[in-house]
Amino acid sequence: MDCIFCDIVDGRRPAHRVFEDETAVAFLDARPLFPGHTLVVPREHHETLTDLPADLLGPFFTRVQRITAAVESAMEAAGSFVAANNRVSQSVPHFHVHVVPRNRKDGLRGFFWPRSRYADEEEAEGVASRLRSALDA
Repeated sequence: MDCIFCDIVDGRRPAHRVFEDETAVAFLDARPLFPGHTLVVPREHHETLTDLPADLLGPFFTRVQRITAAVESAMEAAGSFVAANNRVSQSVPHFHVHVVPRNRKDGLRGFFWPRSRYADEEEAEGVASRLRSALDA
C-alpha cells in the first residue's frame, strides 16, 4: 500500500508536524486554505470515517478538538472550519480531518452547496424514516 499520510506518520516523508501521540498525527496541509490549515490523521491507516474503529472515535476526535482550539488560538482566528471528506473529494485515501482557521470576510468561498427545501413534511418524514431504518440495520 502506498499512502502519503502513512509515510508522514512513519517519518518516511517530511511534514510540518504540530502534534503526535499514539492515536493521531497532525501536520500542516501542504496546500493550505489559510496559514495554520492543519490535517489530523489517525496513526493507523483507515481509509474513511466509516472504517475508523469505534474504539478510536472518541480518542481521535478528542485530539481533533484539542488541535482545533490550538489552531484558533495560535492563528488568532475568530473560529474554524472543521471538515472531512468521505470518499468523494477525499484526495488521500487515509481518513483525515481539516482544521482551518477562519475569520469573518476571509474570502473562503469554496464550500457553497445548492440548498433547497423538502417539498412538504411528508417528503421530509419519508427521508427521516429511511435514515432511521438504515441506523437500525
